[in-house]
Amino acid sequence: MRDEPGPRPKNYITPAGLQRLKDEHEFLLNRERPAVVKVVSWAASNGDRSENADYLYGKRRLRQIDSRIRFLTQRIDAAVIVDPAMPRPQSAAKRVFFGATVTYKGGVGTKHIVSIVGIDEVDLDRGYVSWRSPLGTALMKAGPGDRVVLRAPEKTEDLEIIDVKYVPIPMDPFHEPPGAQAAPKTKGSNLQKSNM
Repeated sequence: MRDEPGPRPKNYITPAGLQRLKDEHEFLLNRERPAVVKVVSWAASNGDRSENADYLYGKRRLRQIDSRIRFLTQRIDAAVIVDPAMPRPQSAAKRVFFGATVTYKGGVGTKHIVSIVGIDEVDLDRGYVSWRSPLGTALMKAGPGDRVVLRAPEKTEDLEIIDVKYVPIPMDPFHEPPGAQAAPKTKGSNLQKSNM
């Protein structure tokens, strides 16, 4: 008897973050993978595959692409969209939940502003922290005036919540990586239209 897999964990994500995952998935599945398959086919036609660098690299790249496509498919399928800009009940509007932008004061009195986002949207340069991170966990359910304790692997710090608001959290759209095998997208492609 096989063990049945348990329920998939939910992937809380903003609408813009989900769109970025979908755009990357579409690019890999419909453009990058077919382009790499062409290179592998061409390289295979050149003879001895055991010493054919183009063939060996192409096959390795295909495995990487397929792995990333599977990962993205799972993340997209498990997505639970939470729009930070949607109105909330008064009781929740001043408490920290997913999608909140929080102003807090650290132990030395320095003010910080962070937005609580999904694990696929983390961008520390912009102050986007995961709801599952030590900071995100410490801030959850707190409101202005509350004090919380941040327990991180390297330190413990007392934080004071100054403000909680729910506003749109801008996300950078997916960009084709440099060195992609697929030809650059043309104006009017579906991928570009979905970002407008």
